[in-house]
Amino acid sequence: MKSLLFLVLISVCWAEPHPDNSSLEHERIVHIQAENGPRLLVVAEQAKIFSHRGGNITLPCKFYHEHTSTAGSGTHKIRVKWTKLTYDYLKELDVFVAMGHHRKSYGSYHGRVFLRESSENDASLVITNIMLEDYGRYKCEVIEGLEDDTAVVTLNLEGVVFPYSPRLGRYNLNFHEAQRACTEQDSVIASFDQLYDAWRSGLDWCNAGWLSDGSVQYPITKPREPCGGKNTVPGVRNYGFWDKEKSRYDVFCFTSNFNGRFYYLIHPIKLTYDEAVQACLKDGAQIAKVGQIFAAWKLLGYDRCDAGWLADGSVRYPISRPRKRCSPSEAAVRFVGFPDKKHKLYGVYCFRAYN
Repeated sequence: MKSLLFLVLISVCWAEPHPDNSSLEHERIVHIQAENGPRLLVVAEQAKIFSHRGGNITLPCKFYHEHTSTAGSGTHKIRVKWTKLTYDYLKELDVFVAMGHHRKSYGSYHGRVFLRESSENDASLVITNIMLEDYGRYKCEVIEGLEDDTAVVTLNLEGVVFPYSPRLGRYNLNFHEAQRACTEQDSVIASFDQLYDAWRSGLDWCNAGWLSDGSVQYPITKPREPCGGKNTVPGVRNYGFWDKEKSRYDVFCFTSNFNGRFYYLIHPIKLTYDEAVQACLKDGAQIAKVGQIFAAWKLLGYDRCDAGWLADGSVRYPISRPRKRCSPSEAAVRFVGFPDKKHKLYGVYCFRAYN
């Protein structure tokens, strides 16, 4: 006798959607896979999408049936759900969900995301006004009746990773303080992938710093005694995962393009820190942040040999064209230090946001 195979996954059946958008969050599905029936396939035409802060992008996602030429059977409503994956894939953050005429976006994505719907099988997600926090991996899930499938797309941002430590000095930030420090400097705490890409581009830094997954790492391109020894292999060194409350390190921050103008303020005299803050305000701007000087240097090729105050009380200057007396050996944002705010005199870097 011909054997019959039934695969039953216990769940709750579909309920007719309530007009309220909240119904999108509570519906469940019974998954019963027919052995020879049409199989739903979800495909991302590109695995990685590149953009920059402030831009608009489309995360590609389309769905098909393996045994039919049509996008859907027409007998079930199609539910599309986009989520953002955490670094370890153990948690998903809701981004957008749609079924029929119902649409709902979540958290910081509210009002910035919608489906492209260029065809009946297009579930691609459009994200407008890209934010630094949008970087990462996204999952597109399409559900039709008893079938569902997923595809994953990575959103990469053009930007720069930079090491940061506060006025207190080296190794003084727990994980939560590190997150705040990056935010205060117009950036976010960097991911491992971002640090790895920065290392491949030549970033060399001997101080260990927090990353967004809670690990502590640092990039070495030129092995030397204080940084693991002369005979070690170049790479991103991993200290592992540490207590986010008690352990203290520096941090690696990531920033991208900005919507404004970064500039060195031409002023007749050098200034104390408070005078520098007021000078930028008088010029219709604000004193620039560390992330803004790094973004201007890396993304715009900004080059200036004059040391200037920044918002965190540090003094730095960006060199894109190494030359005598101005970082002769390498292009870099040079760090002068955290001088006495009341008595030391320097220029100032300002930032004027565009409306």
